[in-house]
Amino acid sequence: MSKRDYYEILGVARTASAEELKKAYRRCAMKYHPDRNPGDAAAVESFKECKEAYEVLSEPGKRRLYDAHGHAAFEQGMGGAGPGPGFGDMGDIFGDIFGNIFGGGGPGRGPRRGADIGYVMELDLEDAVAGVEKRIEIPTLAACAPCKGTGSADGRLETCATCHGRGQIRMQRGIFTMQQPCPHCGGRGQTIANPCPECHGNGRVEEEKVLSVKIPAGVDNGDRIRLAGEGEAGPAGTAPGDLYVEVRVRPHAIFVRDGDDLHCDVPIRIAQAALGDSVRVPTLGGEAEIRIPAETQTGKVFRLRDKGVKSVRSRKPGDLYCKVVVETPVNLTNEQRALLEQFEATFVGEGARRHSPKSSTFLDGVKGFWDRMVS
Repeated sequence: MSKRDYYEILGVARTASAEELKKAYRRCAMKYHPDRNPGDAAAVESFKECKEAYEVLSEPGKRRLYDAHGHAAFEQGMGGAGPGPGFGDMGDIFGDIFGNIFGGGGPGRGPRRGADIGYVMELDLEDAVAGVEKRIEIPTLAACAPCKGTGSADGRLETCATCHGRGQIRMQRGIFTMQQPCPHCGGRGQTIANPCPECHGNGRVEEEKVLSVKIPAGVDNGDRIRLAGEGEAGPAGTAPGDLYVEVRVRPHAIFVRDGDDLHCDVPIRIAQAALGDSVRVPTLGGEAEIRIPAETQTGKVFRLRDKGVKSVRSRKPGDLYCKVVVETPVNLTNEQRALLEQFEATFVGEGARRHSPKSSTFLDGVKGFWDRMVS
């Protein structure tokens, strides 16, 4: 039976970068890893294919040989030894790729553990600022209660005859020796003669876990809360993984958060901007007052100290920045329209320019621009 193309196995183009190869290998290995497919011989073979493909394509010299000659490059007599780095290199690869995904590592790195779980929690700004306690439901793999996570109906586990309890087997490829999870026991080192009918020998069952999560005051978008031991149960009763709750704060109708500071727009009328006024503005702790000086222009920002957010990392709260926006009146009555027309009629001649400083600056700039264009 002819071998499949290594690029096809990993699902990448022949021009894939080293980082793309690594990501593709992670996806492939996660899908077919024996721990996730106990007793599935086809998954074990697919896992071995992924590993072999990555061993060749991740090493520049071997990849060049493969691109030029295909699988024939590693047959005896042409490429020398078969594909794959030495045993020590394989330990580095698996430590990097599976150390964070499955919580375990290669031989000598301690027992495997359950997978970590990620959960996204959406919060309103008020809850994120004040802190809140939320109940969540997460699908997870939990230790099977009837067999206490062993996978055995009678509690008896036998040493695997293939790997002799090591959970790993060695394979010879030319002059190189590689180690991989035992296909007979799925890397556990033990076999089950009488599988538990509830979990079918896996030691874990799917369930909905209900948890109460305390969100500290001041969390922001992207903050993560770690709940140790609340992830998936580990295989054969090993330690569970962790649960990571990532916070996402919903857009607010009034405020925009920027770190510890808050920003908001405060609409005011033309008369308020021209004559000055006091305006009440909302804050997270109630109302506050800002004094609008006469002749205030739209876009003017007023700073209210300590009216922002006290984040989980801060000793003091941030500030609230209020930007005034002068609104154009709408739905005018006839009387209001007539008054505005009378008011506008007072802006005549050169004297009108002194009442509109920004317009005067803009018009002077436009005149200078056209003068330069025609000169």
